[in-house]
Amino acid sequence: MPEQPDAEAPPAPELILASASPRRRELIARLGVIPRAVAAADIDETPAKLELPRPYARRMAREKALAVPGGDVHVLSGDTVVAVGRRILPKAEDETTARRCLELLSGRRHHVLSAVALKAPDGTLHERLSDTIVRFKPLSPAEIDAYIAGGEWEGKAGGYAIQGSAEGLIAWISGSHSGVVGLPLFEARALLRTAGFPIG
Repeated sequence: MPEQPDAEAPPAPELILASASPRRRELIARLGVIPRAVAAADIDETPAKLELPRPYARRMAREKALAVPGGDVHVLSGDTVVAVGRRILPKAEDETTARRCLELLSGRRHHVLSAVALKAPDGTLHERLSDTIVRFKPLSPAEIDAYIAGGEWEGKAGGYAIQGSAEGLIAWISGSHSGVVGLPLFEARALLRTAGFPIG
């Protein structure tokens, strides 16, 4: 009896990354996933009145995924929120904001909530959330001045970037380092594997 030809394997799913962040592109590449395209989501990121950090992070990730047309491909989005208690810290767009954030974070622990959402071609949406606790050492005015002068704080939630020199000011971290950078890889990997992406 002649051998039957093997059935063709279904094509691997494809992805649009709903983020203009180069950090998220670098992180998703660590999972072996190269997006077909990158598209920043144009949404209003203002927290709702009395909105708490955890639901805010989840909502932002969902809205970013829904705002980017996916067509026949998946859309992956993420959002990272730095929170002190019930307070959501802003993205630092100027030195004054960055300095206030660092003064608030000095010597105390805070939460970095990093949500990730995956929208399937049929519109189904799945999400996960990483909650990481970070504690800065007590920061002297000179240390804050030096960090501000370096410019790493620009556009960063909470006024710092853990992947830069701020890591030398962090006494300890409990949770996902990649989540603090901008995309929790454990949670992203789980979502992508469930969707059929060929991840080891």
